[in-house]
Amino acid sequence: MAKTPSLWTVLSMLEWATDFFEEKEVRSPRYSIEWLLADVLNVKRLDLYLMYDRPLSSEELDTLRPLVKRRSLHEPLQYISGESDFLNVKIKVEPGVLIPRQETEQLVDLILKENKEKENLKILDIGTGSGCIPVSIKKEKPEWDVYATDISEKALEIAKSNAEYNEVEVTYFCDDLFEPSQIQSDFFDVIVSNPPYIEPDEKSTLDKEVLEFEPELALFCESTENMYSALESISRLSLKEKGTAYFELHHQLGTEVSKLFDPSIWTSEILKDLDEKKRFFKAKKA
Repeated sequence: MAKTPSLWTVLSMLEWATDFFEEKEVRSPRYSIEWLLADVLNVKRLDLYLMYDRPLSSEELDTLRPLVKRRSLHEPLQYISGESDFLNVKIKVEPGVLIPRQETEQLVDLILKENKEKENLKILDIGTGSGCIPVSIKKEKPEWDVYATDISEKALEIAKSNAEYNEVEVTYFCDDLFEPSQIQSDFFDVIVSNPPYIEPDEKSTLDKEVLEFEPELALFCESTENMYSALESISRLSLKEKGTAYFELHHQLGTEVSKLFDPSIWTSEILKDLDEKKRFFKAKKA
């Protein structure tokens, strides 16, 4: 058991909580307490290394203790602090929406780089969740018209609040990927989606903090074929001529997804993420 110090300073808290989290088998124990302590002290995480001897007040300890307890139960740091960094914005998150991932940052970065010279684009994000994709795109390209859908009303509420928080305008509407009712034909230049793509038999491979805290609806996909067939159908209907679809996908299922995009209609390719995994699917409408 981690030994309790007689005087709580920044350093003693970092050391004690790291040991405590290790005992609880919490992922990234040192990083976890750095994140929480920096949040309570309202400083940058790296600033903690310049204030090792700073005593923690009783008020600060009272604020920190319940956060440490929540983390010891494997609750994700982003849900505890209520926000997550994503590319060029800060995204508020809470249980009910997927925590933004680094891979999705790479997807957005790809879209921005490949379309940086274009003006007045119309972008649609399908299954927006927290709204991280449309908010970050709109922040970078305020002249583009950005739209986003989700089947979850709660997710849409959070997504709308993130647009307001980052002072951008995104048009949100509730729609069902498998029975879309509000998608216009030949309207969008770019469609993007990070759909659920983890298959149910992979549950045992997931970390406890993902499996027990993040929404199953945003994680798991009963059928890769059904999911990406629906995305292909919407993209075929609503993309303009030479419009492009960008999808995040399971790194082992790129070939399976490619087969769903008829080469007489689509020019497609699979792209790797920074870890050299086949993570993104791109298809241009002929």
